[in-house]
Amino acid sequence: MKRKAKLLLIKIGKVVASLAVLVTALNVNSTCMFLIHQPKLPDEASKLKKKRQ
Repeated sequence: MKRKAKLLLIKIGKVVASLAVLVTALNVNSTCMFLIHQPKLPDEASKLKKKRQ
């Protein structure tokens, strides 16, 4: 039973990690709708920015 739970946790962890990268990639190329607050993104997130030509 512990083995199945561990495998399930690993699969869920992979999905959550993939979702986190996807959300970060979407947010790095957008701005905040509110004028007052634009959260500072981590330096690593700048690697996911789209290159404009």
